[in-house]
This record gives sequence, C-alpha cells and structure tokens, in this order.
Amino acid sequence: MKQKPNLPFWSLWNLSFGFFGVQIAYALQSANISRIFRTLGADPHSLSFFWILPPLMGILVQPIVGTLSDKTWTRFGRRIPYLFVGALVAVAVMCLLPNAGSLHMAVSAALIFGLIALMLLDTSINMAMQPFKMMVGDMVNEEQKAKAYSIQSFLCNAGSVVGFLFPFVLTWVGVKNVAQEGVVPDSVIWSFYIGAAILISCVIYTTAKVKEWPPEVYREYNPAPEKEESANWITLLKNAPATFWKVGLVQFFCWGGMLYMWTYVVDAVSETVWGTIDPTTTDYQEAANWTGVLYAIQAMGSVVWAALLPSFKNTKVAYAVSLLLGGIGFALIPFVPDMYGQIGPFLLIGCGWAAMLAMPFTFVTNALQGYGHMGAYLGLFNGTICVPQIVAAICGGFILSMIGGQPSSMMLVAGAAFVIGACCVSVIKSK
Repeated sequence: MKQKPNLPFWSLWNLSFGFFGVQIAYALQSANISRIFRTLGADPHSLSFFWILPPLMGILVQPIVGTLSDKTWTRFGRRIPYLFVGALVAVAVMCLLPNAGSLHMAVSAALIFGLIALMLLDTSINMAMQPFKMMVGDMVNEEQKAKAYSIQSFLCNAGSVVGFLFPFVLTWVGVKNVAQEGVVPDSVIWSFYIGAAILISCVIYTTAKVKEWPPEVYREYNPAPEKEESANWITLLKNAPATFWKVGLVQFFCWGGMLYMWTYVVDAVSETVWGTIDPTTTDYQEAANWTGVLYAIQAMGSVVWAALLPSFKNTKVAYAVSLLLGGIGFALIPFVPDMYGQIGPFLLIGCGWAAMLAMPFTFVTNALQGYGHMGAYLGLFNGTICVPQIVAAICGGFILSMIGGQPSSMMLVAGAAFVIGACCVSVIKSK
C-alpha cells in the first residue's frame, strides 16, 4: 500500500470549504427551530419531540450515503455527487421552512408543515455534510488527519458564527423582528434565504476545486480487505474496533447534552435574563436574537480552542478538559442574569464543542485504518451522534417536568451530561 501524500494547506482547505456553507444552514436550524416552533404555538413540554426528527434523519441518511458512496464512481467523483444533491434539496427547503406560519394554516397544520420541512431539511443537510468527513478519510494521510479535521472544525465554527448572527444583524439593519401571532419574523425568514444562497455557492466552489481520486488511484492508497463487498452493517458493527464503541460512549452523553441546549436555551436565556418565556412578547424575540449572538460567541470560542487543541501533548487530556469546560459553561447559564455576562458560559461551551467536532473522528478514523468501508463506518459512527439525541428528545419533556418545568434548569442537565462524558474519555485508547 502506498503512503498517502502530504497535501498542501489549500488542498486541505478546499476539501472542506463547502462545509462552511453547510454549517450556516445547520446553525440556522439549530438556533431557530425551537424559536420557530414556539412561535407557531408549540408547548415547552412537547418542544423536545420536534427535535427527534433531525437525529432520526441523520441515523438513517448518513449510513446510507456512506455505504452507497463507497460503491459509487462517477466522472464527478465518489462522494461529491451526494454532497451536491443534498445541498440542492437543502436550499429548496430552507426557503420553505420559515414560512410555515405565513400560509394561513391552523396551528396544528402549521406545526405539521414545519415538521415535514424540518425532516426534509435535516435529511438534505446530513446528505451534504457526511461526504466532507469521508473525503478526509479517503484522501488525507494519518499524519495530516488531525490538521484536516481541525480545518474542518474551523470552517464549521466560522459558518456557525455567520448563521447564528444573521437574525441579530438583519434586525439591527431594520428588518422586522416581530410579527403577528403564529408568524415567524422577517428577520428569521430572510436569514434562511441568505443562508441558502451561501450554502449553494460554497458547495459549487468545493465541487469545482476538489478532484477525487479515480478508482485505480484510490485503491493504491486505500486497499480494501478481502470480501469487502459482502459486509453488511451488522457485520461491520460486530467487527468495529473497540475505539469505535468507546468514543461512542463519550458521544452519548455529550450529544444528549447538546440536544437539550438546542431545544431549551432560547427559553433558558429569555427566562434568566428577560424574565419571560412567552414567544408573543418583544422581549422573547429579543432574547432569541441575543441567543443567536451567544451561539456565535460560542462558535468563535470554538475556533480559538480548536487552534489550541493540537498543542496538547495528550489527545485524551485535551478531549476530557474540553468537555469539562463545556459542562461548567452549561451549569453557569441559569445563574447569570446579565445578557453580557452570558458570554462567559458560552465561551466555555465552545471549548467542549470544538473537541466534539474534531477529536472523535481523529480517534475513529485512525482506528479504522486497514478495516476498509471507511464511508460506511463513518456513516454508522454518526449513530453515536444521532441515537443520544433521539433518547434525549424522547426524555426531554419528562425531565423538564421532573425538575420543576423551568427551561433554564435543563442547562444543568446538559452540564452534568458533559461532565460524565469527560469522565468516560478515560476508557479510550490513544493508539
């Protein structure tokens, strides 16, 4: 087997640049879905159920995309066709979803329309997102892999900053941030429109700049094990390296905690700082905009922390410390009643988020060397992201009731999950 060549910085950059646009779409979804559904009339105790669809689509779509793309060879590439089709569908749905309250439907019909649009959006985002991880696994050697995923993490967080800030910036320049009851504000609607335009532009750039290896070259650097074509998902999971499952244990707690952030943090910030969780009020919409700013600050903190992660001599220590800092950040949110004071907790959360984006794939792709089926394995590994979110979404309303019905208290639950995840890092083997 030939050693994969070292790639220049800009080749690594181009390999992941489209992730910037995909992450803008993902950031708009993450920061505004609860806001949209609360505006449409959803109750806080049922809010987590709306968040079942995104991870459910991820666990279905990404293994399929990974498995199919492992067997796909076209003149346009191996992974890129899936990336491009997913991006096109995402653009179309991004123009529909925020208009769920503007079609003069009853509350129940508007919620159903929003759910269907959300399902399609997350399906397409997952379809567009997964190929970037696979292309790094296909074309980057082990020595450069941490750097490649760090670049991907940087672009991911940079895209997040842009997506999170859109409603706040558009409101600042004069776009309306309030609307009649049951209708999503123009600031959110136009944010989705602009995000869709940037998404397709970035994906076109990547498809134009990146030339995937043809089959004969790919096999020189990535020899397949014998009988690769006969393996199914069950067989792959049975034969997966121990690191696959140990990293998955850490993922379970961390992604469950992140689901509670995405679901309840708008209400938590509004409750803690503005003293209301009523989506019909101007204060609530202002709190939602400010939460987008806090998300952007979290992403910027992630960018800085991601740059510092390679300086840790021990990767496991870097992973555990990052998650611990994230857990502390979550726990502080309910105790900071000042809007600017909330910046500190979100910077700490950004440290955990940076590690979640880069570290797991570094451990797993290194452990998978020689196993073959890289795309299928990474698609299946996405289950360690999706399953905990599904479990957390199912349990969210029950947990909220158990802790007194205050959305801000769910941040304590998220913090505890991150601390447990940090402790579980100890079971991972570095090599």
